[in-house]
Amino acid sequence: MKDVLVTCPPMLGQIDRFMDHAADRGLRLHPAKVTQTLTVEELVAQLPNFDGWIIGDDPANRRVFEAGRAGRLRAAVKWGIGVDNVDFEACRDLGIPITNTPHMFGAEVADVATAFTIGLARQLFLIDRGVRDGNWPKPAGISLTGRRAAVVGLGDIGRNTVTRLQALGLMVTAYDPGVDGDAGILGLARAPWPDALEDQDFIVFTCALNRHNYHMLNAEVLDRCKEGVRIVNVARGPLIDETALIAGLQSGRVHSAALDVFEIEPLPAESPLREMERVILGTHNGSNTIDGVIRASHAAIDHLAEFMF
Repeated sequence: MKDVLVTCPPMLGQIDRFMDHAADRGLRLHPAKVTQTLTVEELVAQLPNFDGWIIGDDPANRRVFEAGRAGRLRAAVKWGIGVDNVDFEACRDLGIPITNTPHMFGAEVADVATAFTIGLARQLFLIDRGVRDGNWPKPAGISLTGRRAAVVGLGDIGRNTVTRLQALGLMVTAYDPGVDGDAGILGLARAPWPDALEDQDFIVFTCALNRHNYHMLNAEVLDRCKEGVRIVNVARGPLIDETALIAGLQSGRVHSAALDVFEIEPLPAESPLREMERVILGTHNGSNTIDGVIRASHAAIDHLAEFMF
């Protein structure tokens, strides 16, 4: 039986479901004690004791993999889609087979992006908070039909988000240099970033993070945006310069924002975003449905078993 460290919070939330599936494949799962991610120091101390690792959003860098490889570590799987936190080159150099679990959560994360879009349009969060405080607020929202939305990223999540927004009556422009044409989606407009942002009522981030798009939404880009734009991020926090976003919210350039992800996670207690009325805060939880977690966790276990046996 091979011992596997699990550090992915959604999988940990249902860990008992996966013990038998893993055992049938010769793997013994060991759940880490973690809120969002382990630190490099914690990983360096723990990882050498395990044969495999199912990775969440932890700092899976060269130092961590070198420590694991010096011990028992022989294979790893990045749970989920995003791989910006994983040094795949280090794994290749060290002879550690590794993969991720793509195409698992396109619909689930797109559902959250769509819900955030509706929530910002109708200010549902303000109504909820007001009623809880003993008031009876009736803020006027905006209609979605005929509005414009920019969707940044045309991968699995992006395509699912586009079709959902179109079904709500929004006209969608997609930004993704890695995808040509309309990606098979009727009525989809295309533009290079950051062209045409001055026409967009919503900007929805669904793309992977890489060295080219860090802080792609910054102060300069926000100055080009339509006054009162609404921002949704279900992708990766560092796509947005949070300092610039906060300034945009304070000035009114940005009407409101819905953020499932942040530059630092968990969101620091001192972040001004916590005190901003027109902000919906998430916990990097867009993929976390019972069904989606089961699919991705079974895939991660199966990949590890294939690597080890």
